[in-house]
Amino acid sequence: MPLAAVEASRETVESALAAVESAPAAVVLPVRPAAVCFWPTPAHRFNAFVNIDPAPLLHAARLATGHQHHPAGTLYVVATPIGNLADITLRAIHVLSLVDAVACEDTRVAAQLLTHLGLHKPLRALHAHNEHEAAEGVLALLAQGQRVAYISDAGTPAVSDPGAVLVAAARAAGHAVVPLPGPSSALAALSAAGDTQASAFCFVGFLPAKGGERRAALTSVLADRRTQLLFEAPHRIAELALALAEAAPLRQVTLCRELTKQFENVVTHPAAALPAWLAADKHHERGEFVVVLHALPFEAPAADELPAAALQTLRVLLRELPLKQAVALAAELSGAPRKALYQRALAERDRQSDHDDSHDSHDSA
Repeated sequence: MPLAAVEASRETVESALAAVESAPAAVVLPVRPAAVCFWPTPAHRFNAFVNIDPAPLLHAARLATGHQHHPAGTLYVVATPIGNLADITLRAIHVLSLVDAVACEDTRVAAQLLTHLGLHKPLRALHAHNEHEAAEGVLALLAQGQRVAYISDAGTPAVSDPGAVLVAAARAAGHAVVPLPGPSSALAALSAAGDTQASAFCFVGFLPAKGGERRAALTSVLADRRTQLLFEAPHRIAELALALAEAAPLRQVTLCRELTKQFENVVTHPAAALPAWLAADKHHERGEFVVVLHALPFEAPAADELPAAALQTLRVLLRELPLKQAVALAAELSGAPRKALYQRALAERDRQSDHDDSHDSHDSA
């Protein structure tokens, strides 16, 4: 049995290393001494590359993106894997190899990623507790014409992670900021939720930890008909599930646990069923969670629920235009639902017709 097995799709390895041909189950890749890397068969899932010689990966990254322009004095905001190292992009690898320094949320985590890639760069800690002060040091490097990358511990910086203060400071100082898109647990969860009602979504992140603030925030979230994306820690997921089950038992919820990792779970249930699913297996409460509250089905308001401004616009247009044209223009101007406006326009026309008939009766008398 080899010393190490890895999680990697055939497509990722073929495109990244360009040195491996397909095989039924396992392929030996260039590795560091005393380490063998296998493609797992479908029955075996593992998290990431282990002890792979990074040289072919760096070479592939240079081939793919080396011809692109990467100006000096620029801040590069780099998304990094959220659990599976095979998810890092070739562009991210090349830029990390090119920059003069790496600012990061945690120097220990960043050092592990860079070591995996065979890179050694000066590291600067920039996290939630020192972001304003640490940003000044990064600005000094940019002013010297250095290229600087910023990475959070996992995923896309500034999405429920540090980074926004640094980006704003760099841009205010006149430095270019270049985003390198990549892994995002929020978008990964949304893509796997199957929310057929979604037309827009709201990223919430973590709810407040304190009781009163937490309850108020959850009430606000549940009042929004749009898809809601929340993060939750393992020690609070059972409490959140119970609160959702009590407040919105019929709302569809997708729980995404340990996304891209070995023990990933993605399940969708009505909120009422979430506490039972978590209690069914002690492992279900372990790991980091992304919670997707599915959008509520759209319900057109009744005609008498239309905003007063929309009704006034409709009445003015009906005096000058045919009914369908008036409704279409009123919907565009007011943003009110066309179907509700159309029903109200019919009622207005009937009311006006009755009024005219009444006048005709009085005139003939």
